[in-house]
Amino acid sequence: MSDAAYRGRFAPTPSGPLHFGSLVAAWASWLEARRHSGAWLVRIEDLDPPREVPGAAEAQLRTLARYGLLADEPVVRQSTRHGAYRAAVEALLDAGLAFHCSCSRRQLAASAGIHRRCLVPVDPNRFAIRLRVADAEVCFDDRLYGRCCEAVGRDCGDFVLLRADGLYAYQLAVVVDDAWQGITDVVRGADLLWSTPRQRLLQRALGLPHPTTLHLPLVLDPQGRKLSKSDGAADIEREDPCSVLRAAWAHLAQPADRLSGCRSVSELHVAAQQHWDCTRIQPAALPEATRNVIDAV
Repeated sequence: MSDAAYRGRFAPTPSGPLHFGSLVAAWASWLEARRHSGAWLVRIEDLDPPREVPGAAEAQLRTLARYGLLADEPVVRQSTRHGAYRAAVEALLDAGLAFHCSCSRRQLAASAGIHRRCLVPVDPNRFAIRLRVADAEVCFDDRLYGRCCEAVGRDCGDFVLLRADGLYAYQLAVVVDDAWQGITDVVRGADLLWSTPRQRLLQRALGLPHPTTLHLPLVLDPQGRKLSKSDGAADIEREDPCSVLRAAWAHLAQPADRLSGCRSVSELHVAAQQHWDCTRIQPAALPEATRNVIDAV
């Protein structure tokens, strides 16, 4: 299979070191890009300084390099892209598709954080900017999970694009940057599957293309929870890369014997590219808790 127009990406948040779940997503997205003779990009999603760990971004890039995962183009950091996000917000405001709001988390508690209307007058000194969301369902076709639909107005409401503290929301930034970088295919963990309907709404509102999605089954800890950098999931930087890559290959339901005889990272990559088949991956239950997001100023 060859598609020179294919452009994929891996976009970690610098809230801690890369863990095994991160490596699974990174390698799968890299393999899909290589399978389609396309480009693989890395974008650091450093939108929220209070949540960042100093030096985490550099450590993540160092770990990716140790595992042989090097971006085909210069790494982009979202902290340098605020002008583009501001332009997108202003375009939505000008079109009447977004609005200013001073509702607090506490004021939205009665609706479980779902914003359907402003409860207070806008405070000119403290407000967020939200997207206007209609009641209609948003549907998309995921390459693993098939047809997925969500009533974003019911489950999320009018979600935040720019927080009252001046920080841009993930949903806005990822849509703007995927379009700017020409991303055609998004391969990521299934915990982000229910972000896709909100991103589709933003793409429609901004007149941007919809990348194809492939959401991967999550790597879970012994308690059945998603591995998380912020929760101290084990750092893979000092692990044996060949062993970790073999474990990732197994998690992705690929036959172990396809990598037999490989003794180095480069040999593993060569064999993996030859035998990678994403259709072997089986969908797991989606984490429903990710659908409702308490989103306030």
